Amino acid sequence: MTHTTTPVAEAPWVTAYIGLGSNLSNALGTPTEHIQRAVVAFAAHPHIRAVVASSLYQSVPMGPQDQPDFINAALRLETTLSPLTLLDYCQLLEQQAARVRERRWGERSLDVDILLYAEQQIDEPRLTVPHCGLHERNFVLLPLTELGAQALIDGKPLADHPLANDWQGIKRLATEV
Repeated sequence: MTHTTTPVAEAPWVTAYIGLGSNLSNALGTPTEHIQRAVVAFAAHPHIRAVVASSLYQSVPMGPQDQPDFINAALRLETTLSPLTLLDYCQLLEQQAARVRERRWGERSLDVDILLYAEQQIDEPRLTVPHCGLHERNFVLLPLTELGAQALIDGKPLADHPLANDWQGIKRLATEV
């Protein structure tokens, strides 16, 4: 008796956008080094390809002001990972940077967020896409705009969002990711 196996269809490659932020140095590195390591880790993942990083941006903290300024960047990538598996990977990278959550919007060695995943709208207990508050954060929108994101946020092109052109409290750094 001959046994045939039906080939398993591979997941399609989809475009996702990731936000990276850090404002806390630790024994593992500076904020810039934490972000650079995360970019390298995304590029090395076997189910992620075509990783493009924005410039680094320095921004004032969104939350409590008694903390250092943040370093931020955004990534555009293609992946075959499901949204929740990609979220697990983002959280693994945060753990590898020894992230400690002490207070809401507080200091952190690394924050890795899924901003957009294909053109999907996801509302699950662990994940909301587009990232909640995305259109209210210039420190996320400016790096995304630099990547030439053709994505729609709430049905509107990224560049049409007012904060996508608002440089208040943020500056592009000369340092490359």
